[in-house]
Amino acid sequence: MASPERPSAQTILIVDDNEANRALAQSTLEDEGYRVVIAPGGEEALALFSREPADCVLLDVRMPGLDGFAVCERLRTLPRGADTPVLFLTALRDIDTFDHALRAGGDDFLTKPVRPTELVIRVQSALKVRRLRSELHEHYDLLKHQRDALLRVQLQKERLIAFVVHDLKNPVSAMDLHAQLLVRDKTLPPDALAAAAQIRVAARRLGRMILNLLDLSKGDEGKLAPRITPVALGPLMTQVTSELDPMAREHGVRLESSRGGVDVVAADEDLLERTLVNLVENAVRHAPEGTVVQLTSRRQASATEIRVIDAGKGIAPELRAQIFDPFVQLKAQGAPPSRGGRGLGLAFCRLAVEAHGGTIRIEDAQPGAVFVVTLPDAAPRS
Repeated sequence: MASPERPSAQTILIVDDNEANRALAQSTLEDEGYRVVIAPGGEEALALFSREPADCVLLDVRMPGLDGFAVCERLRTLPRGADTPVLFLTALRDIDTFDHALRAGGDDFLTKPVRPTELVIRVQSALKVRRLRSELHEHYDLLKHQRDALLRVQLQKERLIAFVVHDLKNPVSAMDLHAQLLVRDKTLPPDALAAAAQIRVAARRLGRMILNLLDLSKGDEGKLAPRITPVALGPLMTQVTSELDPMAREHGVRLESSRGGVDVVAADEDLLERTLVNLVENAVRHAPEGTVVQLTSRRQASATEIRVIDAGKGIAPELRAQIFDPFVQLKAQGAPPSRGGRGLGLAFCRLAVEAHGGTIRIEDAQPGAVFVVTLPDAAPRS
């Protein structure tokens, strides 16, 4: 009979004390191209397998000396014996014998008299299962290696983030402090005061980038948990526009804010402030000179909607979801090459807003873009 493709000279060990049974199985399998070795008893079979492990074992159950069950149990302890398919041959067709064969480590169970066609099909199936098991084991080893490599990268990333946050945060804060001292020194000439103000703006921007990186790392680990309190929205919006006013003036852009009758919002004040600063800063970078960037709010059903509106070239609809991914910088429809800034600010905004149970989206300003943050009245459930 025709057999499926298989490696040549696969070895089948036949263990049976009956010479006629051995001869029939041997001729059937050799006709299929297998290499066959014979053992008339259990001890001889174990000795043969120890010298040269077979690819498959046909094992009679009832034999003098060691029976088939004992042979199978000992074979499983030998090198390469654990994954070698064992097919039991027996004239006993009952559930107890079947269960005993499985407990002993058997892979299949054939009852005598065995038909040649069935014998070949069962051997082919056992060898195929063994090959698949070996391939799966290789895939498992590969996946384990890849998992270990990813874990090592994750640990290296955490170490880098710890360095950035803890070792750079203090010097950046010191830069901001000294810049404040210079700004308050009225004896300095105007150009020096302007330079000190710019140093402070840059220091605070760098500080936000460091905090964004830390929060993005927490978000990856599911550890970013906002502390929700009532936040006075009007003073917060004024604080945001005041902080970014030097940057806006440098770009020739004017900032406007309007709370639209919204007095209080349920939010983590620090996360919300940094979200708005990132959005307004992003808008200023891409607003044409002589235009206005607006920060507004209004009430919606059971939510507060905060909008940051610029008059730039906007963002194509098909790119609006990508812009919130970390380290993404988009250029489309004539937009400036870094609409996403350094790729951290907008990613942080989405993370912070979603941690509040809210949403962030982009609409057309015609011209320009509108970043819309919607925050629910109730705190998100943990």
